[in-house]
Amino acid sequence: MADNTDRICAGRTVIVTGAGGGIGRAHALAFAAAGANVVVNDLGAELDGSPRTDSPAAQVAEEILELGGKAVVNGDDVADWAGAERLIKQAVETFGGLDVLVNNAGIVRDRMLVNLSEQEWDAVVRVHLKGHFATMRHAAAYWRAESKAGRPVDARIINTSSGAGLQGSVGQGNYGAAKAGIAGLTITAAAEFGRYGVTVNAIAPSARTRMTETVFADMMAAPDEGFDAMAPENISPLVVWLGSPDSAGVTGRMFEVEGGKVALADGWRHGVPVDRGARWEPAELGPAVRELIAKSTPPEPVYGA
Repeated sequence: MADNTDRICAGRTVIVTGAGGGIGRAHALAFAAAGANVVVNDLGAELDGSPRTDSPAAQVAEEILELGGKAVVNGDDVADWAGAERLIKQAVETFGGLDVLVNNAGIVRDRMLVNLSEQEWDAVVRVHLKGHFATMRHAAAYWRAESKAGRPVDARIINTSSGAGLQGSVGQGNYGAAKAGIAGLTITAAAEFGRYGVTVNAIAPSARTRMTETVFADMMAAPDEGFDAMAPENISPLVVWLGSPDSAGVTGRMFEVEGGKVALADGWRHGVPVDRGARWEPAELGPAVRELIAKSTPPEPVYGA
């Protein structure tokens, strides 16, 4: 583990969902190195939903313990209402409280919309969007109770969106919709949870994972030498900082992070209107809409378009 000067989350208890591999594993190890107690959550499934014979969460927790950190394993399904509640309770009962929730768990069922099945839609929206909501809901209930009891709360939620949710992505309509939903959920939760001492932010990461290395194989390939910009470990420093006391006051924000780059994504904003002062006639709207488009900033291109 890191020395005390780097332990910006010392004593804090952190849940990381989907922490059995990829970005989630990197988050769990980074929080442990920063002094946190880590609940390593992972359902232990393959990308297609089939069960694994090993326990990736147990492997990550063991790695943390071997490095001198503190970690426990949780195998609950974050999109299961009772499972999400058990996850929060385990953190509180094991370490005496909860300070940070990192929602990272996800799956993909990539397919063009015209070929996408109802089951493929439901599975992706369930894990990503409901999986974020369920854990947030139970964590927020705990923090609200703490706040109402007069105990100080300095808590953090870090959600995981995606460029697919911010700009769209061809062949990922279900995934992009779920990730866009997470962006909207984040800003609403930030507005609601602030009164309890909780900040809520989200990241849109770009890194090599089980999901991205097959879809974007060339982009995600590790270089033969030099800085590996797509290494999942590059994402975690920002998430650890967002989980630390130093990030107090930063809330409702979407961060894009890739390699050594960190940026704030600027979401939907009100545009300058064309106001007729009365109800429009349909035929009159063509010139007005074209004027609005001509004066606006072009949207970011959709991935894969």
